[in-house]
Amino acid sequence: MNIEKTIKENRELKFYIMFGIFMATITFVNLVSSKIIDIYGFIMPAGAIFYAITFPCTDIICECWGKERARKTVMVGFLANLLILLFIWIAVKLPSADFWAVNQESFSMFFGMVPRIILGSMVAYLCSQLFDVWMFSLIRKKSEGKYLWLRNNVATMASQLIDTILFITIAFYVTVPNSVLVAMIFGQYVVKLVIAVIDTPFVYLATSWIGVPKELEKGTK
Repeated sequence: MNIEKTIKENRELKFYIMFGIFMATITFVNLVSSKIIDIYGFIMPAGAIFYAITFPCTDIICECWGKERARKTVMVGFLANLLILLFIWIAVKLPSADFWAVNQESFSMFFGMVPRIILGSMVAYLCSQLFDVWMFSLIRKKSEGKYLWLRNNVATMASQLIDTILFITIAFYVTVPNSVLVAMIFGQYVVKLVIAVIDTPFVYLATSWIGVPKELEKGTK
């Protein structure tokens, strides 16, 4: 009984580690997305690269703890995002000290929130993450728990495409020419595809470290 309890406690600790990585990443993304970067001609917010890490996190949680635990992780992340945005808005609006007033403009510019970008970010997050969990679970069930590499890559790549199209379209449609819009979508997606391929070995390492329960091995849950 003590051995079973220890195993269960260790699995819960590993879940909180994965959950912590997921939450830390989406928080960090909110803080750095105001910086626009150029990677070999592909223009995108700095947060786009780090945000790609969240998809293997939900895949690992789905693989090792099941679809419902992964869905709850996504929903908690969504609520946390809303809370973070509220806190940032309050921080910007709070009156600054007299000696610090000269920094207020820079602070407001750095943390300033454009409504369309916020909407695009939140819609893209919720739709793409929930789709990722659904697609990953579906492929696992159809393949009877085989081919982890397949469901990880297919689910992540499809979800990243949904995320990129929704975010760029909602945030920038009409504000930039359609050709630029398409170029932004293409550029971001190419970079995310590369990250999706690179993360596969880490997904295997993580699932091996955590362990997959028997009821999940055949994709029955």
